[in-house]
Amino acid sequence: FGTSSMSGFLGIEVTEVGPDYIVATMPVNEKNVQPFGILHGGASVALAETLGSVASTLCIENPATHTAVGVEVNANHLKSIPAGQQVTATCRPLRIGRQMHVWQIELCNAQGELTCVSRLTVMVVERKGQKEKN
Repeated sequence: FGTSSMSGFLGIEVTEVGPDYIVATMPVNEKNVQPFGILHGGASVALAETLGSVASTLCIENPATHTAVGVEVNANHLKSIPAGQQVTATCRPLRIGRQMHVWQIELCNAQGELTCVSRLTVMVVERKGQKEKN
């Protein structure tokens, strides 16, 4: 999934998919740290949005005609993660509707401590030129 996109560049890997959650990991390394050697907040947001977008894609009734697009993302950074560690993100739905999904994504360090909490709103939109045929 996404090996030639940002998720591939950052090393994001989906590790678990459950009935109401999805989990992914990302290494903290030279590709995603700030000059002080800790995980860049933007990389945390990229992980959160990637995971929520994957979750929404899994919920779309007809992915041949519709796609998920992020419309709002926010994040509260609670604790830093130094280079050399791994961050684990768990995504759970707050609301899954026909046209809008809202996800809560929690990022934790290797010790299981909460480091960031994010919320992502996703719209389910029709793919251009792919109208459903009734």
